[in-house]
Amino acid sequence: MTAGTTLTKNGTTADHELAALQREHGRPLFALLLRLCDGDRQRAEDLVQETLVRAWQHPEALRADDFDSVRPWLLTVGRRLAIDARRARQARPPEVGDAILENARVCADHAERAAAVLDVRKAVKTLTPEHREVLVLVYFHGASVAEAAETLGIPPGTVKSRAYYALRALRRVLPGYAADLH
Repeated sequence: MTAGTTLTKNGTTADHELAALQREHGRPLFALLLRLCDGDRQRAEDLVQETLVRAWQHPEALRADDFDSVRPWLLTVGRRLAIDARRARQARPPEVGDAILENARVCADHAERAAAVLDVRKAVKTLTPEHREVLVLVYFHGASVAEAAETLGIPPGTVKSRAYYALRALRRVLPGYAADLH
């Protein structure tokens, strides 16, 4: 289809002329779009189809009275569609498949975490002062056993013992969190 595209009553190209357009220019258009899509055949096929839809929607652009062939117009439209598609993919986060989502770690929401913090604070207040200070130093401030022993002025074995019994007491007070305290 290089000259004299006929229009139907509603202003679009006839189906047989669109099929001729596909036969005559489809391969070069697909080759260009395949390169622009980095070898993604499915995306290139989709863009060829979208280019032909644009040709169907704009039959006035296919009138070859002004030029020898419609191929440059088709290639330009296809190229612009490929650029737009690439920009759209870069503008949004990448899609993930179901397999990735099934293996993804589920994070508790902010409200659940805030409630857990309040529960733990309440439970820590039930500990004896000696157990609480060891627990705060070792688990909340990240001190080593030796550092906690030096800070508190007690032997390292006592720090370990108090930490053990403090965690054991917390397990009794916080039965729903027992798995997190191991």
